[in-house]
Amino acid sequence: MMTQAQRWAIRPGSDEYAAYYDRYVSRVPGDAAAALGGQLEQTLALVRDLPDARTQRGYAEGKWSIREVLLHIADAERVFAYRAFRIARGDATPLASFDENAYAPASRANDRTMRSICDELRAVRAATLALIEGLPDGTETRRGVASGQPVSARALVWIAAGHELHHRGVLEERYLG
Repeated sequence: MMTQAQRWAIRPGSDEYAAYYDRYVSRVPGDAAAALGGQLEQTLALVRDLPDARTQRGYAEGKWSIREVLLHIADAERVFAYRAFRIARGDATPLASFDENAYAPASRANDRTMRSICDELRAVRAATLALIEGLPDGTETRRGVASGQPVSARALVWIAAGHELHHRGVLEERYLG
């Protein structure tokens, strides 16, 4: 029986997720649970002291605002965690994809305060961590289908961690650079 740390330190094989997601999985150092547990405050620190007006606009025409990016991270993490939950529980039902470009405007992120968005993101992260900490040993390697592609519960946790790191890089390079 593996410890919790050992279970999430095993990087998923390339056969555990669609090639597209390697852009996220490859960003995660160490283990995915530790990354999820420690990286969010670093991401939020980047935007904590920005003036409200700056968080409500994109870096270019047609690009999401910082608020929309943060809610996108929360939305995507909810989806990844839900998929991991279903797959880890042995549900073989194929899981639908989601259209982040439809979710962003529907979130009405720019009508919310940064504090409420950051609080929501922290709550989503806490729920994700509670989920993965409670998954029984061996369920992380279960596989299912999401967005028409095979994926393991373990890969979804790594994807969630790398997805945030990807968007932190976008914030640093395009919004704050």
